Amino acid sequence: MADTYVIVHGAWHTGAEIEPVAEHIRSAGHTVYCPTVAGNREDDDRNTSGLEEAIASVAAYIESSNLNDVRLVGHSYGGMVISGVADRILSRLKRLVYVNAFVPLDGQCLNDMVPPHYVTMFDAVAAAQKNAVTLPFEVWREAFINDADLALAQSSYAKLNPHPYRTFTDPISLKKPLAELVVGKSYVNCQQDTALPHSLPWHPRLSERLGLFRLVECPGSHESWFSNPKRLAQAIIEAGRD
Repeated sequence: MADTYVIVHGAWHTGAEIEPVAEHIRSAGHTVYCPTVAGNREDDDRNTSGLEEAIASVAAYIESSNLNDVRLVGHSYGGMVISGVADRILSRLKRLVYVNAFVPLDGQCLNDMVPPHYVTMFDAVAAAQKNAVTLPFEVWREAFINDADLALAQSSYAKLNPHPYRTFTDPISLKKPLAELVVGKSYVNCQQDTALPHSLPWHPRLSERLGLFRLVECPGSHESWFSNPKRLAQAIIEAGRD
């Protein structure tokens, strides 16, 4: 049976970088949408764009497209976004799928869930770039796309765009804990993902906040979107199916 997926990209990305994975999911017979979140569009003001605008943009996209029974997928920072969307338009959603993604508690911001040295780095970069953050290539290469060769690491890095720092520092407002939402939930854990250190892991530290959830694990880095899109698509389908 054909399912409907909306995939929400992570920080520094747009919907375009999600398309290789989306194409594999479409080839399995499903419908996939890859919107670019407010704050990451070409003309968005990185200095003023915040988390609420990001969440509202995806909720509006789903509503204006009149989508229902949506498998809403969020990667990394996209976990903050889909959590807020679920809080607002749960009736349109069939399942939440977190792909090495942040799972917040009410009142938390993304920076509350990362190691202190990341916050120090982000603060310094944002101060120098009018409240936009980027990753140094060395961090991208070793921690985010460690399963790729140098050429792919460089070409994928060139596609990234500055990210609005307010989306990392704005606290999320949730009416109830995600574990209490009456909707299917899944967590995809790419096992070689070291974007967060394994001593402060994505799974189970963050995934267990979902309450009852389906765990799907696969090999790969945080950026399997570039390095192994076919395998990541398979994992997302396994996570999203009934």
